[in-house]
Amino acid sequence: MALNGKNAVVTGAVMGIGKAITEILLQNGAKVALLDVNETAAKGLMKTLINQYGEDKVFFMNCDVESEKEIKACLKKAAETFGGIDILCNNAGILNEGLWEKMVSINLMGVIKGSYLALEHMNKLTGGRGGVIVNTASMAGIGPLPSCPAYTAVKHGVVGFTRAMAAASTLSGYGIRFNVLCPAFVQTDLFSNIPKKLGIFSELCLETQQLVEHFGVLDVSDVAEAFLELVTDETKNGQALLVLPTDKDGKGGNSYITFPTYVQ
Repeated sequence: MALNGKNAVVTGAVMGIGKAITEILLQNGAKVALLDVNETAAKGLMKTLINQYGEDKVFFMNCDVESEKEIKACLKKAAETFGGIDILCNNAGILNEGLWEKMVSINLMGVIKGSYLALEHMNKLTGGRGGVIVNTASMAGIGPLPSCPAYTAVKHGVVGFTRAMAAASTLSGYGIRFNVLCPAFVQTDLFSNIPKKLGIFSELCLETQQLVEHFGVLDVSDVAEAFLELVTDETKNGQALLVLPTDKDGKGGNSYITFPTYVQ
């Protein structure tokens, strides 16, 4: 999929991974609707993006992904403003083991709500033109992060949901590809605040730090490049892309995870 002329929606779009994804979409010619709850950060970013790409290429909407009503309204506005939706990135997320129910609501239910509501605009069976949905999970969606059991659970859920939706789309003819990003530790505010967000598992902070030292830390641009691959390569559907830093010996880097499947 060439991105020039395509219309994208990104949740959690104004900081960290979401910001990097927004920027790489714009750099490759797409129009982007930024959805986020951080209006303060959005103001400065929007000024920069409008100056660089023009008012017709980008706009911001306050959107809490816990609210089906807000997601629905924002997707409708994006479709009306741009003339359709080709790309959705469900990226909004938090890490807070002390607020695990809210984490489930944002990180998993937000992804499911966003995907289902996007079908109303993208599904070829109901007049859409198809496209691609990429969900942001984590390395914790592939293997457990002991200090973050609930975070591990929701990210596993995002991976499983994405793979099932890819199969459903293929079997039903939605014309939409579904893929999932699974980055390791990424230099963001979420990463920096991990020690404060472990709740009853705070005694495992040292184990988390050892994992960080073992794997290293990604830049948000590394994740954005992996996202671009999942969007532009039309052979990728139902894929979970593990994104790891590459060490001095050339070990690590990106790899696609192989899962057992029961779909013939």
